[in-house]
Amino acid sequence: MGNSALKAHLETAQKTGVFQLTGKGLTEFPEDLQKLTSNLRTIDLSNNKIELLPPLIGKFSFLKSLVLNNNKLTALPEELCKLKKLETLHLNGNHLRQLPAAFGQLSALKTLSLSGNQLRTVPTQLCGLRHLDVVDLSKNQIQNVPDTVEELQAIELNLNQNQISQISVQISHCPRLKVLRLEENCLELSMLPQSILSDSQISLLAVEGNLFEIKKLRELEGYDKYMERFTATKKKFA
Repeated sequence: MGNSALKAHLETAQKTGVFQLTGKGLTEFPEDLQKLTSNLRTIDLSNNKIELLPPLIGKFSFLKSLVLNNNKLTALPEELCKLKKLETLHLNGNHLRQLPAAFGQLSALKTLSLSGNQLRTVPTQLCGLRHLDVVDLSKNQIQNVPDTVEELQAIELNLNQNQISQISVQISHCPRLKVLRLEENCLELSMLPQSILSDSQISLLAVEGNLFEIKKLRELEGYDKYMERFTATKKKFA
């Protein structure tokens, strides 16, 4: 892409606060963006070939939304964790195996999408995020959901299309969790904690495509309590 085209994008971004450059075959984060660290609220560089996010990402202190879907990122810099105003982070379709240690410092984060990466566990760093609403960890290589999950503040947790065969009973203690998606995993019915049904806030449990028939779920103790929550929630949104 020519310099003049980039310059035009930068000029627009200076006025709008939005820098969007998708599907242009970029192999690196445009360094010229650092001229706009105080202007930018949104950066979208999806569908490129970016392998590395430079440390300068930490300078965009007013950034609210960062979208880097379908790139070639294998890791994220610790500097990303300085973005105290970041509310939306979309990193679907990359090659991420873990999150930076300081990820819990992204205190404004509401929506996190990490679908289609190479995560093997539910990152414990997510548990410190108090405003998290939606977490999408679908299409990864997660095999179990650990005890630390009880600290998760999310309203919706998507774990579809992983390799989950074990779930900690602590998931039923998640204070705000209403929607739990576990479709197409490796769960036996005996590995699904009954407390999710009888004693949690969860009002939508999606478990199609596991190692049991859905009708068997209906025979479990606590299913009627779950259905009460499910129906009450449906009425609320109807």
